Amino acid sequence: MYDTIIIGAGPAGMTAALYAARSNLKVALIEGGLPGGQMNNTSDIENYPGYANISGPELAEKMFEPLENLGVEHLYGFVKNIESHGDVKKVITDDQEFETRTVIVATGSKHRLLGVPGEEELNSRGVSYCAVCDGAFFRDQDLLVVGGGDSAVEEAIFLTQFAKSVTIVHRRDELRAQKVLQDRAFANDKIKFIWDSVVKEIKGENRVESVMIENVKTHQVTEHAFGGVFIYVGLDPVSEFTKDLQIQDESGWIMTDTHMKTAVDGIFAVGDVRQKDLRQITTAVGDGAIAGQEAYKFITEHS
Repeated sequence: MYDTIIIGAGPAGMTAALYAARSNLKVALIEGGLPGGQMNNTSDIENYPGYANISGPELAEKMFEPLENLGVEHLYGFVKNIESHGDVKKVITDDQEFETRTVIVATGSKHRLLGVPGEEELNSRGVSYCAVCDGAFFRDQDLLVVGGGDSAVEEAIFLTQFAKSVTIVHRRDELRAQKVLQDRAFANDKIKFIWDSVVKEIKGENRVESVMIENVKTHQVTEHAFGGVFIYVGLDPVSEFTKDLQIQDESGWIMTDTHMKTAVDGIFAVGDVRQKDLRQITTAVGDGAIAGQEAYKFITEHS
């Protein structure tokens, strides 16, 4: 029997584990991959207090390090379901069941797919959702980045160190990214823009060769040669396993109050999986700290 099980070891989950363990709770952290979550896909983090610039994997390592000394159990697995039986919760993975008094969901979000022909077929053969992971494979090629938010523009800038050129295609006539990122992109000679346009199809035999792009105003469709397509068109929550608890909104984001409490007593949610406005490492860490403390309070009040 654990005091709290934290599902997901991104910055929110690791911070929750830190605060819960420091409150002398018996804590398990369940993760389906490397600790750090989406941070592991980020080359440069420039907006985390205390560091002018740090790589995502390095920050993930620094966050994970103290947890081992505090006795946090690190378990590997994919959670399939959570059952609430009053004072006891069951966390069911693909091959095990665990009992706990509280649960903190910190599974984050995943990249949304375009859903166009060729995307799935050419995934990992020129279609990518992670410039940091795959950028070096595209040296001296013409690349397309789909999207207009922070991630799209950051990754486009990152790709210019490998690519011959990077084109950003965006469905609107202006970017949504932070001004500082926009300024960098506009100042970069390697970056071009296709405005008011969407991808209709990604073409290629064994790998990406070209992309069909439609102007949303004129509806004209044109074909452009690209060696790779990097897609950043939003996020979807990783929350399927909480469906039975009825704690999601219509889009699957988990609803909480300011104490990170869901509608089910003893179940909390933190970080990018939560219904919120700003999804950043800093806000994830704040969520995690609150939930770690709230789990301790819940247990002491229900002892």
